[in-house]
Amino acid sequence: MSDVHDEIEAIKQLKARYFRLMDTKDWDAFRDVFTPDVEVDTSVDGGGVVHGADAFVTFLRGVIGDVTTVHQGHMPEITMTSPTTASGVWALDDRLWWPEGSPLRAMHGFGHYHETYEKTSGGWRIKTLRLTRLHRILETVE
Repeated sequence: MSDVHDEIEAIKQLKARYFRLMDTKDWDAFRDVFTPDVEVDTSVDGGGVVHGADAFVTFLRGVIGDVTTVHQGHMPEITMTSPTTASGVWALDDRLWWPEGSPLRAMHGFGHYHETYEKTSGGWRIKTLRLTRLHRILETVE
C-alpha cells in the first residue's frame, strides 16, 4: 500500500495537470482528470452545476475556449478519507483575457476550489469540484 504522503503528492500532481491542461486548452487530456460522473459547481460564476466529465468539458470549452487563461492553485489542504478517496481545498488565483471584440477585457479572480477525489484504475481523479470566489476584478471595454 502506498504511503499517505505519496497519495497526497499524486493528488497535487493531478491538480497541477488540471490547471496546465485547462490553460493550454488540451481538452482531451483535461477530460481525463475527472471521474466520468464528476459533479462541477460553478454557480458562483454563473455556470450552475454540471454533471459528467464530457458535459463539463463541453461547457468549459464554450465559456473559455477562446479566452487566454492563467490559473494557479496554492496551499492545498488535502485529507485522505479512505485508501481510495480524499478531499481538498485549494486557494485559487486566476487571470483571464478575452479576445478583441468581447465586452469583457480581463478578470483577475481570487477564491477556492473545494474538491473530492477518487482513486481509479487510472490513478486519482477529481470526483466533485465547487468553485467559490472571495474577490474579482473586472476590466470591461469602455
